[in-house]
Amino acid sequence: MSILLVEDDRKASGLLIRGLTEEGFAVDPAYSVEEAEQCLRIQEYRLIILDWFLPGKQGVAWCEELRQQGVRVPILMLTARDALQDRVEGLDAGADDYLTKPFAFEELLARTRALLRRSDIGQQTSLEVADLILDTQTRRVTRGQLIINLTQKEYAILEMLMRRVDRVVSRNELAESLWSNDHIGLNNLIDAHIRNLRRKIDRPGVTQLIHTVRGRGFRLITSGADDA
Repeated sequence: MSILLVEDDRKASGLLIRGLTEEGFAVDPAYSVEEAEQCLRIQEYRLIILDWFLPGKQGVAWCEELRQQGVRVPILMLTARDALQDRVEGLDAGADDYLTKPFAFEELLARTRALLRRSDIGQQTSLEVADLILDTQTRRVTRGQLIINLTQKEYAILEMLMRRVDRVVSRNELAESLWSNDHIGLNNLIDAHIRNLRRKIDRPGVTQLIHTVRGRGFRLITSGADDA
């Protein structure tokens, strides 16, 4: 499940990314409203975790703008402001939940899961590419009649590729979403996860879905074209 984390404190952002990715979430970091808007233009998210205080435009003001634009993605607001009036202001701006700093990661995780469960009601909960199906609620992956067992990282990579079907996902994008801010030495690890995914999903005799785009990254496509 893809989460957009908008937090200008890079240390705090890194800790949250590490914790959420260990729980199987794909997380894209943004450190300002401008960066967050760029992320929204190229990716769909299941949840936005948004800090109130950001450089330039405030998070609470951006939250209100998103709702005025019709964006219905659940928003969890983070802030050190704990007065009743502040909580009311954040919720009135369009936030779905409000968490005051400092907080325990376990509480953020519980609120994240609750918001995702709430947003699943009445919405499609599976991703399908050809005969490959990923159920985002049960985390069950099948291809044809075969159930595919994946590690947390393999599942997160596959979900990211399926949500961006036919688009190239770079190694940097995978590293930023699925690991902490330290990307040194991750290319070999990412390549190893991709190889494992291919062994499990692109078995001999079936159409190849995971393709390498040399010099750019990976993409999931339904055709059987050779790697570019």
